Amino acid sequence: MGTPWTNWARTASADPHRVERPASRDELAEVVAGASAVRPRGSGHSFTAIAVAPGVAVDLTGWTGVTDVSGDLVTVRSGTTLRQLNALLDHLGLALPNLGDIDAQTVAGAISTGTHGTGAALGGLATQVTALELVLADGTIATCSAEHDPDLFHAARVGLGALGVISTITLRCVPAFVLHARESPARLDAVLEEFDHLTATEDHVEFHWFPHADRVILKRNNRTDEPAAPLSAARRFYEYEVVENGAFGLVCRLAKAVPATTRTLNRLCGAVVSERVYRDVSHRVFVTPRRVRFVEAEYAVPRAALHDVLRELRALVPRLDHGVIVPVEVRVARADDIWLSTAHERDTAYVAVHQYLGMPHRQYFDAFERIANAAGGRPHWGKLHSLTADALRERYPRFDDFRRVRDRLDPTGKFGNDHLLRVLGQVRAPD
Repeated sequence: MGTPWTNWARTASADPHRVERPASRDELAEVVAGASAVRPRGSGHSFTAIAVAPGVAVDLTGWTGVTDVSGDLVTVRSGTTLRQLNALLDHLGLALPNLGDIDAQTVAGAISTGTHGTGAALGGLATQVTALELVLADGTIATCSAEHDPDLFHAARVGLGALGVISTITLRCVPAFVLHARESPARLDAVLEEFDHLTATEDHVEFHWFPHADRVILKRNNRTDEPAAPLSAARRFYEYEVVENGAFGLVCRLAKAVPATTRTLNRLCGAVVSERVYRDVSHRVFVTPRRVRFVEAEYAVPRAALHDVLRELRALVPRLDHGVIVPVEVRVARADDIWLSTAHERDTAYVAVHQYLGMPHRQYFDAFERIANAAGGRPHWGKLHSLTADALRERYPRFDDFRRVRDRLDPTGKFGNDHLLRVLGQVRAPD
């Protein structure tokens, strides 16, 4: 029997006919082959309806763990969360070279939607993939890499779950490393003026801008040979649980209850930012606990367009009918060759706008989307946007190549849902 499902942000829900929980490759293949409509279900951290299952939902929480280690190549089952993987890699003396700030996603869900961290010389998580194993619509197993079935490989690394159910993923890792983390208050104009220099000289740079002020939190994380000197348990609890989740959650609830306070509260949050400097193992620096729920839209824009996009966004915010309580996040990534990667063939800046769950956001997100679209932006596949397949086709040079692979592998649309129909278009069975 199916059970009702809702994603983390409560922006999508489903009531599938049934939920299957395979614990082996054979069970997964049997489930896929026997279903007329099937969608893999990750951790629910996409803000869109991409994981909604109209028929059978595949829950992969029983299909986890590392299956093979060969030097720096690690093969992992698709239902493994990033949190689990980070712990397993740490035990092996390995690490992922780059991560986003949330680790609750499954590895398959993260790569399939284009999850990324920040770093001008680094790509998103999918660029770390060297091989994939998928269960196709007829239940057969397909493997792919840059050398073996390269078209499937280029399509499936950011595949939206439209080509099959990923069974295992092989990732190229690096030796475990320590990051020197520096988080400090700054002014937006000053950060923008030196942003190109910062991203060229620091390993990982991002900033969070409080949109009703010119205040930002600037984060710079650099690899170091020095030993870890982490925040004490008490300091970490205070910084992340008391301040970033407890106090900020309280501020957000106040803004929701009394909307007239939102702009003032946002400025106040920006004014009380303090410095934080420490060294720790990489994944403990990259990842931040997120317990305050929000909605999010993010666009990847050409690096050269970042300043114009932020200038227009800065001019937009005071004209909104409502205030914005959650900061804007800005990150960067290098170009890659993955067909549906938001950084495909161009160095990229990511601009993400947020709003506390339950507060007005539509006017803000729509206006931001117009600004990003004018700059040739590509929306994050797991975050809110309104674009359709026709518009997205213009943003991705290999969009039609992706659809040809999808149509060949899934001619009946077994892996589709309404969201994929909107962003990829109708399946066209080969002649």
